[in-house]
Formats: sequence, structure tokens, C-alpha cells
Amino acid sequence: MPDARQTLTHRRRLLVLAICCMSLLIVSLDNTVLNVALPSMAKDFDATLSGMQWTVDAYTLVLAALLMLAGSTADRVGRRRVFMIGLTVFTVASVACSLAPSLEALVAFRMLQAVGGSMLNPVAMSIITNTFTDPRERARAIGVWGGVVGISMAAGPLVGGLLVDSVGWRSIFWINLPVGLAALLLTLRYVPESRAPKARRPDPVGQLLVIALLGSLTYAIIEAPAAGWTSPRIVLFAAVAVASLVGLLLYEPRREEPLIDLRFFRSAPFSGATVIAICGFASLGGFLFLSTLYLQDVRGLDALHAGLWMLPMAAMTLVCAPLSGRLVGSRGPRLPLLVAGVMMTASGVLFAVFDAETSNVTLVIGYILFGIGFGFVNAPITNTAVSGMPRAQAGVAAAVASTSRQIGQTLGVAVIGAVLASGVAGSSYADAFVGASRSCWWIIAGCGLAVLVLGALTSGHWARETARRTAERLESAEDAEVTKAATRS
Repeated sequence: MPDARQTLTHRRRLLVLAICCMSLLIVSLDNTVLNVALPSMAKDFDATLSGMQWTVDAYTLVLAALLMLAGSTADRVGRRRVFMIGLTVFTVASVACSLAPSLEALVAFRMLQAVGGSMLNPVAMSIITNTFTDPRERARAIGVWGGVVGISMAAGPLVGGLLVDSVGWRSIFWINLPVGLAALLLTLRYVPESRAPKARRPDPVGQLLVIALLGSLTYAIIEAPAAGWTSPRIVLFAAVAVASLVGLLLYEPRREEPLIDLRFFRSAPFSGATVIAICGFASLGGFLFLSTLYLQDVRGLDALHAGLWMLPMAAMTLVCAPLSGRLVGSRGPRLPLLVAGVMMTASGVLFAVFDAETSNVTLVIGYILFGIGFGFVNAPITNTAVSGMPRAQAGVAAAVASTSRQIGQTLGVAVIGAVLASGVAGSSYADAFVGASRSCWWIIAGCGLAVLVLGALTSGHWARETARRTAERLESAEDAEVTKAATRS
């Protein structure tokens, strides 16, 4: 397909970018819109706090588990083909979510949505990289792609609030239907097919171990407050999580093409980016979850007004995300990570120490601080993850960073929800919320502090040297494999 790509006009390339951005928009918007609708869903289904957690985490959990599999499959069988399958599955599952008769059905359909979503974002990024071959054009295209996340953050609470109050929570899934169908038809007409010259081989054992690890860990955290932290069921799932982690650590180094190449973690920037992604997105997931419950269940606001209260956070994210990208391009990831860490920590401390949510002024200040922090944290993650990596490995490193984002959001909702549930147990929900949430805000502040410390440690000279040495080892190993293959043939 290289010849076909070379004949694409500038206008055609921009159209391909727009189609890819449409897929990112519906996947990103789906989560931000959903948060505002959670209290309405809970009333309709008489759902518990853990039920609301599963509505969010069922999606992010499956997404995290399948992102790397979807990316490697698309490289092997065709990116456009997998992208179109993803659009179809995501759109059909969205319609199913809007018709869900029970909470259990909604959670199941959300998981199906995530199966489709896992085929969209990583594959769309591959399509963009494959379409924009000029480095400067590609950088601008990826900048536009990243800006869509900010748009979804800004529009999600307002769109969700408006739809929930005017039509009902089921309507939040309807918006995926016209966008998904349009993207599907445009992809069929305008997006060229492409494959990787040498696709990675499947790793079914590694994939199953990742699913077992993430699923059992999330289940244990979410269900522990109700079942008891020492109950046999929770202990069993915790043991499965530990066993799966040990299995990954023992099995993956023995494969020539592992799902997760553990050698990457010898690079301090890569390891730092992975943990920063988990911490940054864990704080986001927890922050949105707490804010939605407080504004609607404690303050008694409707969904639209709750969305308006969260607008300062979304607006600052929209403003700061492109600024962070420019800073990463001109000065490297260190400054954006330090700003992000300081702002996210300050926001968590403000809510934890001063009960900021009880005052309108401090509530807005807390939202502004967090919005600035999250706006600055996203852009440096991928840049830091691929820093110094061989070009052939950069895509895999970026995929691990994307997976880490989803893992972080999953754990954020699970942990924050579990701590909150333990704090309000046996008390009046509205009366106990502020006191019970104090520990949650300290966790969010701790995540911000981790971003600050790791941002400082993994962006200096020592860290860059570890990345250089790791890249040399990976390139040497790759050259040895090529030589061995040539000798066999």
C-alpha cells in the first residue's frame, strides 16, 4: 500500500485525520458524558455505589486489556479492516446500552462497547502515522488528535447534563450512532488499507494473564467494602491477581515477541511514563467520580448544573493541553510534568484539608487547579514513553502508555469508590460524604505528588542515559534476530 498512500492529496489526508478524530471523540466523550449520568442511572436501576463503579470500570477495564491486542491484530490483518469492525461493534453496543433493561445488562453492553473501542484509538493512531509520512505534518496531525481529548473533556459534562435533563440518561448513548455511522461510511470510502511490514505475533497466554490480572484486581477492590476485605471471595480474587502478575513476570521474558517486553522498563523515562499515566488517570477517574456524586447526590443539583460546575476544570484542560504539547516539543517533558504534579497535588490537598467542596469559591478553585494539572500531564506521557526508543519499538511503547492510561482510570474509580463506600457505610450518605471523601482527596493528592516526583526523576540526564542504553540493547537484540532469520533461510 505505500504507493496508494503517496498518491493521497493533502485534502484527502486531512479527511483521513478527521475520520480518525471522529472515532476518538465518541470513545472519549462516552466516558465524560457517562459520569454526569451516573446518579440518574443509579436511581433507575436502584444501583449501589459498586454498581456505579462497574458501569465505568467495565468499559475501561476491557479497553485496557485489549488495546495492545487490537493494535497488533490491525498491523497484521489490515488497519482499515479492524478500524471498521471497531466502529461497527462500538456503534451497535452503544444502541444496546441505550436499551439496557437492567444494570447487569448495561455493564455487559459497556464491555462490548470497549471491545469495539479497543479497535479504534490505537488503530486510528497507526492510520494517522501511516498517512502523514512527513514528520512535521505528522506532528501537527497528532497535535490535532490530542486536542480532541480536550474537546471531549470540555463538551462531555455539558452535553451529558443537557441530554440527561431533557431526554434521559439513555440518550447519552444515542450520540454515538450518527457519528459512528458517518465515520464508518467515510472510512469505507476514503481511508486506504495498510499493514505493518512485520507484524508482531499473537501472545494468547500473555493476553489471558493480563485480563486475569486486571479483572481480578478490579473486582477485589470494588467488591471488598461490601463483602469484607478478608472474605474468601475477595482473598481468592486477590490471589488470582498476584498469581497472574507472577505469571507475566516469568512467562513474558521467555517469548521472542512478548505482549509486554519487560526490557522496556530498564528505561527510566519509559517506566516513569507508565507510572505517571497510571497515577494521572487514576486521579482523573477518581476526581470525576467524586465530583459527580457530590454535586448531584449531596448538593442536589440536576445533571446540567452539575456539568456547568465542572466546566472550569474542563475549560482549563482544553486550554492547557495544546500549551503542554508545545512545551514538550520545545523544551521537553520535564516542565509540563512538574506543573501537572504541583497543580494536581494542590487540588487534592485543597479538597482534603479545607473541605473545598463545601464552599463555592474553593470548589471552583479546586476544579481550576485540577484542570490545569490534567491538561499538562497528558501530552508528555507518550513523548516520555518513546523517548530514546528505537523507531521500530516506538509504537509498542506508545501502546503501553495508552494501556497505562486506561488501567489508571480503572483503578482510580475502583479505589476511590471502595474508600468512599467504606467511609459512608452505616451512615447517612449525604451527611457522611464530605468526611468520607477526605481520604479520597488525599489519594488524589498522592497521585499528583507521584507525577511531580517521577516527572523530576525520569526526565533528567541520568534517565536519558538509561533510555539510550535500553535502546542500544533492544537494537542489538533485533539485529541478532534478523541475522538468525537470514541464516535459517
